[in-house]
Amino acid sequence: MILFDGKTYESSEQDRLLTELEQKIPVILSKKQLSPEVVIEAVDCLREDLLKGKFDSLLESFPADVVDTYKKQATALLSKEHLHKKLTTELGDTEEYVTDPIDGFAQIRVKKLPLGVLFHISAGNMDFLPAYSLAEGLMTGNINIVKLPSADNGLSLKLIMQLIEYRPELKDYIYVFDTASTDIQGMRKMAELSNAISVWGSDMAIEAVRGLAPTGAKIIEWGQKLGFCYISGLEKVSGADSELEGLAKHIATTKQLLCSSCQVIYVDTSDMNVVKAFAARFLPVLETAVSGNQTEEIGIRARDTLVSYTQRLKSYLGKEEKQGNVIRGRGCSVILSDDDRLELSPMMCNVLVKPLPRENLGRMLYDSRYHLQTAGLICPDEERAELADLFTRCGLIRVTKGADMSAYFPGECHDGEYALSRYVRIVNIEE
Repeated sequence: MILFDGKTYESSEQDRLLTELEQKIPVILSKKQLSPEVVIEAVDCLREDLLKGKFDSLLESFPADVVDTYKKQATALLSKEHLHKKLTTELGDTEEYVTDPIDGFAQIRVKKLPLGVLFHISAGNMDFLPAYSLAEGLMTGNINIVKLPSADNGLSLKLIMQLIEYRPELKDYIYVFDTASTDIQGMRKMAELSNAISVWGSDMAIEAVRGLAPTGAKIIEWGQKLGFCYISGLEKVSGADSELEGLAKHIATTKQLLCSSCQVIYVDTSDMNVVKAFAARFLPVLETAVSGNQTEEIGIRARDTLVSYTQRLKSYLGKEEKQGNVIRGRGCSVILSDDDRLELSPMMCNVLVKPLPRENLGRMLYDSRYHLQTAGLICPDEERAELADLFTRCGLIRVTKGADMSAYFPGECHDGEYALSRYVRIVNIEE
């Protein structure tokens, strides 16, 4: 299904609509710039209707506690107050100004304007990501072409259609396509219509986008990241059992599908016996968390099984899986490894556990520098600041508690940058 000019069309209309869009874009860009207030009002209306239960039927496939979490987040993060704060934080002062006079030089007027046309290529590992990415493009006044991920269940399109229903003038700035990633010709056409490409996905996906992007197009990468949890001095941690329960719940609720999810648990030791002892302690905690986050939706359960099995096949391609290093539980497993490489786990509540003495942290982080984002940290309070400082010096963007690795914090950046600032350009006009 395609959303074009506020109306839906069959996917077979893609080529015709893209040709039409090529003619529309110059006309739209010649109009008055889209005000962020229009977008903020529409998003706030969406928030109100979500809290009133208007979209409950669309959320039936999600576990009840996940729906509650989404609604709590929407209460704060989609409010007018928060969106205005986001604009101020990420864009700074958006009012145009004239530079101070300097003898021998002309003054210039400085202002921030949209890039023009943004092509969003969204990943399917995070609910509502296409709609969220679109909202950021709209808040900066851009025309937005959105390629939905193959895993999208139609929810994103319905939410986007609601935004247009609230504020019909948004239709000129929203074009949504369900183009398959294998349709290189279609994606290349979308890229050629754009000033910038915002791509969310794996290293392979980003490499593919670089290949189809026109020369001069700005590529805004939100690439694959790998999260981990570092555990040091657990015997001295106050409330250690609670900390481990929080980490286990994080793994169970995210299914390790997010960039910030825990793929590897590192233990501050070089002794594999200590690692094995930790794994034996953690497995029943993980089992309990998994049993409390199961869904009866057969489609979701089948998907989870396939994702985990496929990742296991990839991990052990060309070599035997060492059964003695895999401790299996009900719906989960702990996989022991004696190397310290940061890597993707089989996901779906199957976590890697590895030794990593503190003196080797800097080398591991440097080796993983292209995939660093979030580290959960479980350690004695008096060591937390020192370890957090080490992590951030060596490339980490987020340091959280183990339970909060995928939590959203109002005002935080994404991958070390503010999205809105990447979606605008600075214009200079001589006075």
